[in-house]
Amino acid sequence: MIENNQAIALWKRCLNFIKDNVNATAYKTWFEPVVPLKYEDKALTIGVPSPFFYEYLEEKYVGLLRAAIYKEIGEGTELMYSILTDKTNHIAIDMKGTERSSALPPQAPIHNGNKAPSLLQAPAVQDLDPHLNPNYNFENFIKGTSNEFSRTVAETVAQNPARTFNPLFLYGPSGVGKTHLINAIGTRIKELYPEKRVLYVSAHLFQVQYTDSVRTNHFNDFISFYQTIDVLIIDDIQEFAGVTKTQNTFFHIFNHLHQNGKQLILTSDRAPVMLQGMEDRLLTRFKWGLVAELEKPDIELRKNILRNKIRRDGLVIPESVICYIAENVNESVRELEGIVNSLLVYSIQLKREINLDLAQRIVRKAVRCAEVKPLTVDNIIEKVCSHYKVDASTIHTKTRKREVVQVRQVAMYLAKKHTDTSSSKIGQLIGNKDHATVLHACKIVKDQVEVDKAFKAEIEEIEASLHQK
Repeated sequence: MIENNQAIALWKRCLNFIKDNVNATAYKTWFEPVVPLKYEDKALTIGVPSPFFYEYLEEKYVGLLRAAIYKEIGEGTELMYSILTDKTNHIAIDMKGTERSSALPPQAPIHNGNKAPSLLQAPAVQDLDPHLNPNYNFENFIKGTSNEFSRTVAETVAQNPARTFNPLFLYGPSGVGKTHLINAIGTRIKELYPEKRVLYVSAHLFQVQYTDSVRTNHFNDFISFYQTIDVLIIDDIQEFAGVTKTQNTFFHIFNHLHQNGKQLILTSDRAPVMLQGMEDRLLTRFKWGLVAELEKPDIELRKNILRNKIRRDGLVIPESVICYIAENVNESVRELEGIVNSLLVYSIQLKREINLDLAQRIVRKAVRCAEVKPLTVDNIIEKVCSHYKVDASTIHTKTRKREVVQVRQVAMYLAKKHTDTSSSKIGQLIGNKDHATVLHACKIVKDQVEVDKAFKAEIEEIEASLHQK
């Protein structure tokens, strides 16, 4: 009880200082509920009733808390929080306050009521399977203009994990190489830093593990294990949409890893601003480091991907066939490789050489019918301007009139939602704006759709017209 009594006395002195620096309402709301738990090894641990409470203190009053602790306890005192995350089972997570010293704290323990900390005895580094695919590496990741920036950033993160872009958030449509790139990062980190605990996991598997841990009363072990990871790679984070409890759990794991200098790498099929059903506090954290887009491969990259695949498989395919496939198959890297596999199988079955005629037959079967033309940004501009009775040329001017700005934003939002055109390209085609302007426009429209029923109906009406001849 000496530790607890000392903590109570020290916290009481801090409260006297705090009371003189905030109004009565703020003091009653944000400081009276705080419970001093212990003071040991020059660290004061205070208990807070919820994750939101902790977030608010860290965002609004961490400076005041630091000043009070410095004045009343002394320089070098650390601030620790014990955050109650599950009131029913009395589960709390210990988190270190910001503005910490450069030395990393020990792994945060998980407390269950008044029991001793329950820590997962995680396996040694060499025993942890990172679940990486060694076939996905930087050496066989074909670089082109559509992915050059993302690849460069990925290599930077692999060289210096948690020192550059943290988290790294990669997004793009299916089949453009996101999974390949994040596996390449993990593989390179293991080569350069074999002592680091690297783990690749899909968002779906993470959710299954979380659900199982709750069902089998191993939630503490689940949290503890993930807190031991040095480089956490989560694929397809959009699958967390709508699953609040999984999001809450990942939020606390994210906070712990990030605050302790661990690297987080995430992928999604869309930009954070376009993710529906995700808590704002998570979306905010996704944008803390760097958000990079992988676009669909352009024709030159598609040709190089095909040549690499053909060379790797030891095939002989004429250049005319490569050009034909690259021009007509533009959805994803997977689709390109699937066409080459089909060509090989058909040539063996038919005992024929791979030529242009065979390629045309395969492509016609595999690629969507040409009659159904995909939507273009120009189609969307035309429909949106027609709906609002605005001349299409107007949205390309520099005017800041509110009605024109809204038309421009709606066009950007629908172009991002209904085409695979990159944000930078959409910006060029709609008012010659930049990538950031497009993402901002998408957020504005998305937020308004969620709160304004009339506006939502308007957007749905425009969307219905997009598929009319």
